[in-house]
Amino acid sequence: MGLRGVGVFLPTFAGAQGRSGHELSAFARRAEDMGFDSVWATDHLLHQSRFYAVPWLDPIVSLTYVAATTSRLRLGTSVLVLPTRQPVVLAKQLATLQALADERYILGAGTGWDDREFQAVGQQRTERGGRTDESIAILRRLLAGEAVTYEGRFYQLQDVSVGPAMHSPLCMWIAGGRQLPHASSPERPVLAPAVLRRIVASEGWIARPTSLPSQIEADLAEIRPALAAEGRDLDTFTVAHENFLHLVPTENREHALAEQRRAYATIMGGGRPFEYFEQVYLTGTPSEVVEKLQARIAIGVEYLILHTLHPSAAQLDLWAEHVLPHLEF
Repeated sequence: MGLRGVGVFLPTFAGAQGRSGHELSAFARRAEDMGFDSVWATDHLLHQSRFYAVPWLDPIVSLTYVAATTSRLRLGTSVLVLPTRQPVVLAKQLATLQALADERYILGAGTGWDDREFQAVGQQRTERGGRTDESIAILRRLLAGEAVTYEGRFYQLQDVSVGPAMHSPLCMWIAGGRQLPHASSPERPVLAPAVLRRIVASEGWIARPTSLPSQIEADLAEIRPALAAEGRDLDTFTVAHENFLHLVPTENREHALAEQRRAYATIMGGGRPFEYFEQVYLTGTPSEVVEKLQARIAIGVEYLILHTLHPSAAQLDLWAEHVLPHLEF
């Protein structure tokens, strides 16, 4: 068992100096030149979203921008919050991105968790599951080029088509599952039945960054039998995991943690203590980071998606030097 690929998140967080298109495109080109498999963007609608101290660029616009300066990299969202986006408008955006980027896009999707985001778009958090299910059904049909008539609780369509139709079926990876509990966490540490159902109906699963290896393993113990029961070929299903990594090239653990503490505070603010990050994220010395990743690969993670906490592509060089050679592909 080994890795199918490693993707990296674009630095779409905007700090005091903002973020420029030149920075994003240079980062993406460097990732492509180094042989990374994909670039990703996350979705946080509001400034100072609950666990972050910075605003984030829109993921679809950001991926479209870097698509113009790359040719091989897959493009992904992890995760796009489906219920906060009107599905017909979203289908048009994704159809456009797919057409412009030679269908390199992977729709990593989830239900979201930030109450403020739902309120800001006139929704309720309690509706997120139903809206997500209806959006998935509508998106798949619209992106396949169908004229869609749909009568749902939240969305009603009459003979709607958007185009251009995709040549290949949409690739969708669903996020969710268990995570390490924390007093400020808005989610229960479970794999909800509805989430399991969405995962089994998709092409892949993205395990939470706040999941311990034991929790990913417990989720997989439910996901694999459910896939088998539906007659799914496990070789065509991708088990992915996103996580945060600010690598400090030293085996001095105290020095590494001190620098990582500063990096996490800059992006994430003070909503959760650094001691929590130490448990779930890729902190510590390079050798400790490798051990943490190997533990995740050993229990079934096939695809890694790594968040940078610094906009410089220098982090990619450090990952390639100190981490990737020690992982099994």
